[in-house]
Amino acid sequence: MARAMQLKRVVVTGIGALTPIGNNLEEYWNGLINGVSGADFITQFDASKFKTRFACELKNFDPLNYLDRKEIKRIDRFTQTAIIASDQAVTDAGINKDNVNVDRVGVVFASGIGGLITFQEEVTNFAKGDGTPRFNPFFIPKMILDIAAGHISMRHGFRGPNFAVVSACASSTNAIMDAFNLIRLGKADIILTGGAENVISEAGVGGFNAMKALSERNDDPKTASRPYDKDRDGFVMGEGSGVLVVEELEHALKRGAKIYCEIAGCGATADAHHITAPHPEGLGAKNVMLVAFEDAGMKAEDIDYVNTHGTSTPLGDIAEIKAITDVFGEHAFKVNISSTKSMTGHCLGAAGVIEAIACIQAVVHDIVPPTINHFTDDPELDSRLNFTFEKAQKRTVRAALSNTFGFGGHNACVIVKKFEA
Repeated sequence: MARAMQLKRVVVTGIGALTPIGNNLEEYWNGLINGVSGADFITQFDASKFKTRFACELKNFDPLNYLDRKEIKRIDRFTQTAIIASDQAVTDAGINKDNVNVDRVGVVFASGIGGLITFQEEVTNFAKGDGTPRFNPFFIPKMILDIAAGHISMRHGFRGPNFAVVSACASSTNAIMDAFNLIRLGKADIILTGGAENVISEAGVGGFNAMKALSERNDDPKTASRPYDKDRDGFVMGEGSGVLVVEELEHALKRGAKIYCEIAGCGATADAHHITAPHPEGLGAKNVMLVAFEDAGMKAEDIDYVNTHGTSTPLGDIAEIKAITDVFGEHAFKVNISSTKSMTGHCLGAAGVIEAIACIQAVVHDIVPPTINHFTDDPELDSRLNFTFEKAQKRTVRAALSNTFGFGGHNACVIVKKFEA
């Protein structure tokens, strides 16, 4: 009988972040712990006739500061941000062709929607014409959501596993899970993983408005993302990219890499309930946390911080907190809970990795970032829970759990913990 394989340990050795509250890891973390709101009026298009006229856009972002003009014309904004964050992560991890085997370095990358801005531009231009097809030859390669993974691998010469993951707003957490599994099964030494989403456009905002998913608090954009507040009225769209370098432990130690944390376990489940609404009792959310605990060989009492999906929607926030209280029991009143979407907005397919980075930094620095924009307690939420309202809180964070849930009933969860040799 074949002997069971010993799973390898997986650590994080590099991070890249391009977010609405910071264009690198240091800026992003400073924004988080200082409770900075990334929301403001939309600048990327004229939103004056839209129900929602604000979003969490990238600030002071010019792709020409990172990429050449010719390259920019050939890639959608989501691939631009994916490449930039990946470059940051590769540099941070100290990876070069002399200290890695490029055949064992892969890219598993996510986006919930992909090149929507390119799609909108090309179809709009065609509709304005006389019916003669005049499409940009880069239309399809710019739009398809796997192309970010392709560009990252080509840029760095990484020839290991390379593919894209899509599960709506759970996409980049699922990507982390796939990368984690590839490494612990010995299929690669290093995987660059994460996600990018940049769909602040007429089609993106108009489409989510039509679903009544977005906040319409145009009189006060900066406080519009209000997770767990009684008067929350929908999510605020965000954009950006996050990238983790996940690496097999012995490989990381051998090359003297800096280690941020260990990935303890992951989980994925389905609600099997509705295309957009969460299960009212948080069944899928409850199950995904239980699966992640089992995978990690941990229990609820081992967790000190939960970064919730917490989008600021009336139904979603309630369902997730029901799931947390069911899973954590009395320990639910001892953990810190926060939704960093109160600051970054909802970055859709990139949300999972951007929030996983918040968890990693909480584990590294023993600081829990806050949930900002809290004005009125929701009587449906237990007041004994610590939502980390308004101010970051210092505490020992041995392990942190990040939840992400997507349209279609997709649930994904990742647990990170302090690295111990």
